[in-house]
Amino acid sequence: DMALFKFTDAILNDRPIDIYNHGEMYRDFTYVEDLVRGIRLLIDAVPERPASRDEIAEGDSLSPVAPYRIVNIGNSDKVKLLDFVDALEAELGRPAQRNYMEMQKGDVPATWADASLLQSLTGYRPQTDVCEGIAKFVAWFRDYYGK
Repeated sequence: DMALFKFTDAILNDRPIDIYNHGEMYRDFTYVEDLVRGIRLLIDAVPERPASRDEIAEGDSLSPVAPYRIVNIGNSDKVKLLDFVDALEAELGRPAQRNYMEMQKGDVPATWADASLLQSLTGYRPQTDVCEGIAKFVAWFRDYYGK
């Protein structure tokens, strides 16, 4: 996630982080290994063109005219941005310089994935907790960038 990389880099380099809507934001953070596993499992869930629209199950994004569908891959859990920043600070062992800002135009206060179709098609639902994902990311970041 771009926020995780940007925030980690800024905190470790003593730069402030911008926190929009004064932190009253909720997002669905999904660990990269969960995304890759979901994509890998979907490779084997090849969509077939239905004979009629009536054959498409409710909640399925299967196209009635072409063999494709759109599938969300996410934890299906909203996390408050300030809790995300708190967890990142704890993992890094240092506080962020928080620059609280107004909501950006065009942004929304909360978004999260509905991964029920992914689970229906593959039996899989991403499971990595946000704190566990942050810990793994910070370990990678420190190793890769030597910080």
